[in-house]
Amino acid sequence: MTNFLKAISTIINTQIVDVASFYKSKNRINAVGDALELFVKDIFANTLKETDEAKKSIVYEQVFSYFGNANNPPDLMLINGGDAIEVKKIGSENGQIALNSSYPAAKLFADSPMITSTCRKCEEWKERDIIYTIASINSTSNKLTLLWFVYGDCYAASREVYQRVKTKIADGVISISGVEFSLTKELGRVNKVDPLGITNLRIRGMWQIEHPSKVYSCLNIKPQPNKTLRLFALVRETKYQSFPIKDREKLEALVNSNFRIEDVQIKLPDNPVKQVPAKLISYQI
Repeated sequence: MTNFLKAISTIINTQIVDVASFYKSKNRINAVGDALELFVKDIFANTLKETDEAKKSIVYEQVFSYFGNANNPPDLMLINGGDAIEVKKIGSENGQIALNSSYPAAKLFADSPMITSTCRKCEEWKERDIIYTIASINSTSNKLTLLWFVYGDCYAASREVYQRVKTKIADGVISISGVEFSLTKELGRVNKVDPLGITNLRIRGMWQIEHPSKVYSCLNIKPQPNKTLRLFALVRETKYQSFPIKDREKLEALVNSNFRIEDVQIKLPDNPVKQVPAKLISYQI
């Protein structure tokens, strides 16, 4: 079964420095965003070198339980209750990440109203760890320059924190005299705004979160701007230790001048006064 550590090992072993050109050479993409999505699929499926699309599809079915869409998280889910993966593409290396209607997730839950029924029913599951994969694409060269993998429980608070804000906004609208309010998957809807009762107002949240480079600047990450591709990943120590020992040993054996695994302390998203041990992985070529 594949996992996050195997995916990182695949990136290091293949040493693809220009993701867009790699997929364009195979006539598989029209845009850099397409290349990014294919790249994430292929590093988890270990199919970067597979040229037969039929064979690749068979491997995908053995590795993933769900492929998502642009409107509902996540983009991918690993089979047998494995991690969920949400891919985000931005044009800068420190800009905010647009999450649209979905607030940040420390975990992905099967009862979330923001996921599709197909995602919910693809296999038996209640909750999963989620990896935010954040790619910075240079607007001039159209190349992937910076790639972050961050586990949700390093990045986001518990869902109750965000749900409380959503509920307070809905309660505030409900309290307005003369407003007919309906709960929706978004923040809500005000019905029959005009005298004819034919106009509704959708209230939609547009969630954003700070870029990991800014959130974790205290870790003294030391990005090297002269490198073609810079990769960083953050995972709690407990999650790291949960991976098979052979996968940990294989990854740790790759440590060199371009690749590092460091022990760090990060703030607990639910209570920043406390810290938890984590692993910071960096790869710059």
